[in-house]
Amino acid sequence: MTFMMTGLFALLLFLSVPVGYALIMASGTAILWQGGTPTVLAVVKLFQPTQSFPLLAIPFFILSGSLMMSGTLGQKLVQFAAAMVGRFHGGMGQVTVVGSTIFGGVSGSAVAEASALGSMLIPWQKREGYPAGFAAAVTASSSTIAGLIPPSIPLILYSTVSNTSIASLFSAAILPGLMLAFGMMLVCYFSGRLRNFPRLSNRAELTGFGRSLLSALPALAMPFFIILLLRAGIATPTEVSVIAVFYALVVSLLLYRDLTLARLQEALVGTVITTGVVMLVIAASSLVGHVLITERIPAMVAQWSQETLGAPVLIILMMNLIMLVVGMFLDLPAAILLLGPTFVAIGQAIGMDPIQLGVMICINLSIGLFTPPIGTTLFIGAAIARVPIGAVVKELWPFYLVAFLVLVLISYIPAFTIY
Repeated sequence: MTFMMTGLFALLLFLSVPVGYALIMASGTAILWQGGTPTVLAVVKLFQPTQSFPLLAIPFFILSGSLMMSGTLGQKLVQFAAAMVGRFHGGMGQVTVVGSTIFGGVSGSAVAEASALGSMLIPWQKREGYPAGFAAAVTASSSTIAGLIPPSIPLILYSTVSNTSIASLFSAAILPGLMLAFGMMLVCYFSGRLRNFPRLSNRAELTGFGRSLLSALPALAMPFFIILLLRAGIATPTEVSVIAVFYALVVSLLLYRDLTLARLQEALVGTVITTGVVMLVIAASSLVGHVLITERIPAMVAQWSQETLGAPVLIILMMNLIMLVVGMFLDLPAAILLLGPTFVAIGQAIGMDPIQLGVMICINLSIGLFTPPIGTTLFIGAAIARVPIGAVVKELWPFYLVAFLVLVLISYIPAFTIY
């Protein structure tokens, strides 16, 4: 049954069927072919995971990010990043990385961040004389930091398949996210120095650092605000997400006074569309999980890994290689929901902390977002910059090195995530 489901799923992906529909069709066909599961039960399993209370955090965090990113605050964040690092070599690229890190604490979505930030900064970099391919590469790679900085949508999804504390995951992912940001800023610095990219100097963007800091403070405070409420036990993740929406509304209405009905409608529509896509994948993954659990695939894979590979070092390497390949073809939410249960079983078998495993999975699969052939942020960056994918990939190799280095550190040194 599993082999039939896998083969049919691969065929449907080859035929360009959307991932959510392909998962439902492949797993549904396998269940009907097997004949051991009543159709009614299969339908119940399809919708049951979407009724989870913690998953309500996803649409509310998406909505709060949309409200804050689409208005004046987005411009204030860019001005703050420019005032902070714009004067250095590769300053425009560093502005993108800093902006991505800050936006990650607002949106929690790499795709939303690549679209919003890229539309502002890629044309700006091109006007300043930066190569279009480099501008797209910085945006495509740095936007994935949003998968680690709270509120991270991928970490919320992982918590649902591993029964791990969302607060603990959020806290553990901050340092790896900052490590990625620092590494990518170094890449921008040395690229700017070696290739003599233009530098911002004595312009409005570089003046008034204190003023720009105060203007961007509402967004800078968001991840710390979320962690504080969760760690102190003041609110659940879902309650925090609702508070985040209220916070975004107050900031937009009272502080920046730029909230209009058109902006509110656009944010609500975007939230509904994004949430619908995520929930479809969650529902479909439930059926896939039913097929895998029925045939004891996670337990069998965990047992095989221990008997064949033996050493935890090799098992972790195997998991990373599998995720790197899968991440090249599947979107991050689908990959987490499909691989999560199996890898959690393997992690338990080798004594790996589920918090460390969750951060490792998110970093690994985030690399797939800017890796051909189906890298979502890669295509977004190339489309905004209006350059071929090959031109962007050629500029990405140092960013891949940084991402792989951080991945190795997180995979084998628990102290980077468990503190």
